[in-house]
Amino acid sequence: MVSVNVGMVHYVLDHIYGTLFHRTKIGTPFFSKGWGGTKLELLERMVKQIFPEAPHQNWPPTAVQPIWKTVWETKNSVLREGVFRTTCDERLIHALPPESHSARVAFLTPKSVSPEKMSCVVHLAGTGDHSFERRLWLGGPLVKDNIATMVLESPYYGQRRPSMQHGAKLQCVSDLLLLGKATIDEARSLLYWLQAEAGYGKLGICGLSMAGGVHAAMVGSLHPTPIATLPFLAPHSAVVPFCEGLYRHATAWEALREDAAALAQDATSLTEDAAQECGITIEQVKDRLRSVLSLTDVTRFPLPKNPQAVIFVGATDDGYIPKHSVMQLQKAWPGSEVRWVTGGHVSSFLLHNDSFRKAIVDALDRL
Repeated sequence: MVSVNVGMVHYVLDHIYGTLFHRTKIGTPFFSKGWGGTKLELLERMVKQIFPEAPHQNWPPTAVQPIWKTVWETKNSVLREGVFRTTCDERLIHALPPESHSARVAFLTPKSVSPEKMSCVVHLAGTGDHSFERRLWLGGPLVKDNIATMVLESPYYGQRRPSMQHGAKLQCVSDLLLLGKATIDEARSLLYWLQAEAGYGKLGICGLSMAGGVHAAMVGSLHPTPIATLPFLAPHSAVVPFCEGLYRHATAWEALREDAAALAQDATSLTEDAAQECGITIEQVKDRLRSVLSLTDVTRFPLPKNPQAVIFVGATDDGYIPKHSVMQLQKAWPGSEVRWVTGGHVSSFLLHNDSFRKAIVDALDRL
């Protein structure tokens, strides 16, 4: 009889998926147009200023008044979609592509229950999640528990994706920070709307994978009152997947090196040979990217107001997010909980939605 290490199967599945989508030359890699020039400098300054110096600073956020339309309605629930202008800083709005200026949300709510007797969780998009469907599928069954689901479409994804961008592969490093800062600002505005305008009793924020999980953790950290915070299959920083994990095989290192050389020479472009002549190495480029992405390190963020309502869910054999990265999150936020599902990144995303739903219910119950 041949014994099979199931964990290794899940881990290998992640790497097969990563090989097909990240190691092959099919499609455009991440950051094929370089660092982003002055946009990156602006983002670095603004992200460093994100931490409030005093309680309730930067609160309330910019108000939103979404324009709603009903998509469908049953005797038990109703799904609406809304649009509103992004709430991020005007300087960032000018840096965002025009397609990302209008934000879109889907809002699935129980019927015949008043908002103050309900909870609502805002679901943020994971890397490459271009639609509402997956997150509505995750949150839909929670309607029976009087938990509403609000799904935010991220900048650079779905209908907010720039016309020149292929899939989820952001063109510049600055785009990654722009996506994150705009997502955080929009999510905070939606939470404020749910609390102050819609009157919901308990609130939560969740997200899957690097983009969704990291940003959910940041929003939960910055919220001035206790909310359920649920990062699923998430690292503590974008450094992990891009500099250590599978995304490093999908990053345009040569383009970043040439752009770094061009910036150093104050020129518009340089060839690969010219970049080498300038003495800029790939290792230096990787160190620079690591430094920029360290701005996304969740462990630098304040402890949430109720850490007991923070539940991280990691996968035992994740080929994208190593266990040590998940454990760094819990170490930084004493009182939070880590739960493990058996599987890899891809298989857990497909097979463990019930575990994610239970974490949502349990975190809300702790408020």
